[in-house]
Amino acid sequence: MTDSSRPSDHFDSSAARKGDDRVVQPKLGPIGYLRFFWRQLTSMKTALFLLLLLAIAAIPGSLVPQVSSDPNGVIQFKANNPTLAPILETFQVFTTYSSVWFSAIYLLLFVSLIGCVIPRTRHHFDALRARPPKTPANLQRLEGFTTRSSPAAAEAAIAVGQQLLKRQGYRTELYTINGSPTVSAERGYLRETGNLVFHSALIGVLIAVGLGGGFGYTGQRVVVEGYALSNSLASYDSFNPGRFFTDAALEPYSIGLDSFVPTYDDDLTSSSLGQVLDYTANVTSTLGGGEPQKATIKVNEPLAIAGTSVYLLGNGYAPVVTVRDSDGNTVFSQPTAFLPQDANLFSLGIIKIPDGLKQQIGIRALFYPTAVLTNLGTLASSYPDLVNPELTMEVYTGDLGLDNGRGTNAYALDTDSLTQIAGRTADSPTIKLGLGDSIDLPNGLGSIELTAIPRFVSLDVHHDPAQVWVLIFAILVLAGLVTSLFIPRRRMWITAVTAADGSVGLEYAGLARGDDPGLNAAVSEIAGKHVDQLGLKVES
Repeated sequence: MTDSSRPSDHFDSSAARKGDDRVVQPKLGPIGYLRFFWRQLTSMKTALFLLLLLAIAAIPGSLVPQVSSDPNGVIQFKANNPTLAPILETFQVFTTYSSVWFSAIYLLLFVSLIGCVIPRTRHHFDALRARPPKTPANLQRLEGFTTRSSPAAAEAAIAVGQQLLKRQGYRTELYTINGSPTVSAERGYLRETGNLVFHSALIGVLIAVGLGGGFGYTGQRVVVEGYALSNSLASYDSFNPGRFFTDAALEPYSIGLDSFVPTYDDDLTSSSLGQVLDYTANVTSTLGGGEPQKATIKVNEPLAIAGTSVYLLGNGYAPVVTVRDSDGNTVFSQPTAFLPQDANLFSLGIIKIPDGLKQQIGIRALFYPTAVLTNLGTLASSYPDLVNPELTMEVYTGDLGLDNGRGTNAYALDTDSLTQIAGRTADSPTIKLGLGDSIDLPNGLGSIELTAIPRFVSLDVHHDPAQVWVLIFAILVLAGLVTSLFIPRRRMWITAVTAADGSVGLEYAGLARGDDPGLNAAVSEIAGKHVDQLGLKVES
């Protein structure tokens, strides 16, 4: 049987299955599924979701120390959290920004944005070349519809209206609808241009950050007053290169620390006594074989040299301890950086002397810049500057573990295989030294003296070859976003209708793409200016 209401080539699948009226879904196949997933991935909804997910995924990197920026902090975090650290290590939280899961989100967002931008750019380019659409036959159904009347000729009125719209930035096209001349105008394509600039610049930021991380590097070095940092791999205490880093990226330069000048609140009547007001590192930089240049490094005021930025991260004291053997020969005399433990720079330091004495010795030392005796009978530091410096030391002898070829932590002393010869559990008391004081070591090992107390600074050298591009793309992101938010996309029409009695009526209407609360006012403004130029009267 045939149904005259259906096309001649209609195929009734249910009839072919002898009355089985179940709906049969088409099979997509491998290509179909790939096309489906590609369309889902390249939708704007997915891109926004991935952007939000990337922001959430970056949170662990701000809560937990990262190997790339704070390797010592990672070591300390693992020591303080022995149960949680292995779990975080499994999920690559200490390397958040290079982890598999963060990289997957990053790459998916990158692909999604490209998949969104390319077809939209092509469509926008075609729209820019296209003529404004024809005027609708019934303008009364559109926004801001209003009318005016005049004895002026219809063609002349439309010509004046076209010039008016052009002066206001509209693209115009003349049409004839139902025998009436009309002008169709549109503007606001800069809104979509801004939208595309925003997304394209966001892709640029992703590319720049990726390349900057690949070709950049960061390095940390503790520098004591009178010593220098050399921009070479061997000079850094810790170094984190990018994936594409080569030794050729290290420009030859040196930075010597001439002095470190802290400024503290020294008002005895102030509740903020001892608080830091300013830090200034006075340095001498030498680039290649050039002339030395004096400079300063402050917090948030890095030194720019040879494409790197040198930041001031921390500071402290590096007491110079001089150890002599029983014959008076100097076997050790160098500054040792002590780690600050509180705001008043009470500090902990480890000194290891493997050679020159009858036995290897290790020293666990505490430094007090301004030593005071507490009510409990213990020492504390009451002020961060050198007012009454005092160094206390517990001395151990034995195998320091430096001869087995394995690396050891310079800021830790393993006392399991050592014997304490001066300290709380030894026959000899804890050694106490003021600046310039000297005392004999137990067991006739020699003597020890606190020779000087210079300051040290912790410098962070950061090289990111893409940071200028990141700034440029970030500015474009902001410019594109502002443009897409504040420029309305509008279409405007003016039609001159000639009545049977020969009079000419003008009809005005507009249409917006999206919300445009100012559209009605814009139509009224166009009509008003048109009236003024034609000398027309408002009908009603």
